[in-house]
Amino acid sequence: MAEGRGLATDRAALLALYDLDAGGFQTLDDITAFAAQLCNAPIALVSIVEDVRQRFLARTGLDAEETPRDVSFCALAMLGQDIFVIPDATGDVRFIDNALVTGPPHIRFYAGAPLWGADGEPLGALCVIDTVPRADLTPLQRQGLALLARQVMVELEGRRRDRDVILQQRLDAAAVADSDRMFRTLADTMPQMVWSTLPDGYHDYYNARWYEYTGVPAGSTDGDAWNGMFHPDDQPHAWERWRHSLASGEAYEIEYRLRHHRGDYRWTLGRALPIRGPDGAIIRWIGTCTEIHEQKLMMEERELIAHELSHRIKNIFSVIAGLIALTAREHSGMREGADDLRDRILALGRAHDFVRPHGDNFQPTPKQGSLHGVLAQILAPYGGRIILAGEDPAVDDRSATPLALVFHELATNAAKYGALSRPQGQVRLHIAAGAEAFRVDWREEGGPAVVPSVVEGFGSRLIALSIERQLGGRVERQWQADGLQVTLSIPRRSMSRAAAGTA
Repeated sequence: MAEGRGLATDRAALLALYDLDAGGFQTLDDITAFAAQLCNAPIALVSIVEDVRQRFLARTGLDAEETPRDVSFCALAMLGQDIFVIPDATGDVRFIDNALVTGPPHIRFYAGAPLWGADGEPLGALCVIDTVPRADLTPLQRQGLALLARQVMVELEGRRRDRDVILQQRLDAAAVADSDRMFRTLADTMPQMVWSTLPDGYHDYYNARWYEYTGVPAGSTDGDAWNGMFHPDDQPHAWERWRHSLASGEAYEIEYRLRHHRGDYRWTLGRALPIRGPDGAIIRWIGTCTEIHEQKLMMEERELIAHELSHRIKNIFSVIAGLIALTAREHSGMREGADDLRDRILALGRAHDFVRPHGDNFQPTPKQGSLHGVLAQILAPYGGRIILAGEDPAVDDRSATPLALVFHELATNAAKYGALSRPQGQVRLHIAAGAEAFRVDWREEGGPAVVPSVVEGFGSRLIALSIERQLGGRVERQWQADGLQVTLSIPRRSMSRAAAGTA
């Protein structure tokens, strides 16, 4: 008994997939009407066999909507692969005492084409019935009944697919609703202001923190009304950046002044990233606003102090150079050494002024903070006789000072003793980027013959101190027939703080 209940439950679940209780079987009614005419039979039925009954989804020539399963001809027809035919039910021991044979509709002839579901389960049959015995259907009638049975299943499988689609849509809608509730709950617990937009940029959601911070009514900043919350001077730039992100799909990031509920404007960092669907198309943007007002003011104060320090350091360089010049005039024997020292001090000042500019009217140049820019300042007195090529790594105030000393020393020595001491001489300076370090080659050409110095001079010690001690690099010298060649290896992390942060 328990096994029987299990089979009945399984069959009920199977039939439930076809949503048979929903009605609307007009197409099946048309099929049974055509089957009756095709087979010249007074009765045609689409019968679905359930656990205790057979239900007629469509019928022609019969008023009954169902009969008990134990009198069903279709319960046997659905088990075969071919059309099931009973020429005369009164002569068949299986049906001679059947209530549908001994009573209405007085079945004599029966022909049923099995209905099989997509999963291979028998569902019932499309049958034609006559009240007089018949030998069989004609070949054309058999072929037509089989085709009509397949059309019945096309209709039923279509209903099943529609039901599955609707069910999946409901499940998806429920999942989206759950996800939306979770997102809103999570967003409302965050200290940042959170917002989201549709793919076209229409703002349709702000979390509770946004309304708490701005003090505006809920929904009042939907659409493009958000831009009115920014400082008027920041609105054009914010619009420009936002439109660029919408057009390109690139992340959105900008600093602007947002109106606080007290009425003042406070610096805020806005960020947004796109959410993409399986096809890569943007389906939504999620963004945050984080107040950075205090940090911004602190950075402005630090920058102001840095500019003041830079100005004072430059003045110190000038004072030291002046003292050296004054001392040289008073002590003529010190003039040559004093001139060299003064030139070194002035080179340091130019390098420092380049990487740490000061003044309210300062406008950055394209080479600001790059090695090419520093070298252009240091090597300017030599015109085009020093040919610079290769990479242009970033430098800052930490590396600019020792680099300025090194290249000032190399250029000065080349002018006194090397390639630049002759009119036809020149220097080729090439910078190459490696994985861990930059290689700088200083090659003198067209100068007098050079020989290695037996005694290491102050300039050589200065170069070694700058490159090896301060920058952690290496120095190699080669005295070639046509001039000195110096190769410097300088770690990337020593060039600038930014490079150290990405290493």
